[in-house]
Amino acid sequence: MRYKENPIKKTFDGREVFTPRILPKINESTRDIFIATETGDRLDNLAFQFYGNPDMWWVIACANKIHGASLGLKDGTVLRIPVELPQNLY
Repeated sequence: MRYKENPIKKTFDGREVFTPRILPKINESTRDIFIATETGDRLDNLAFQFYGNPDMWWVIACANKIHGASLGLKDGTVLRIPVELPQNLY
């Protein structure tokens, strides 16, 4: 789980939440893969396809500056799939 190392804090109303985590920079590489999305493509499914782990969806989102969006994508969206990933992703 990518939040397991994040400290927990209490909110003003007593709930416990994870503190934000700064995502690592995902550098571009000549080995990166570029794809155009098709109907039904989702970030979690693409992460499973390329990394074997649907929880890695945020790597693709971060590399493509997709923030606050749903996991679904518009047809024809060109995405960079990073091949060389930072050592400490979690």
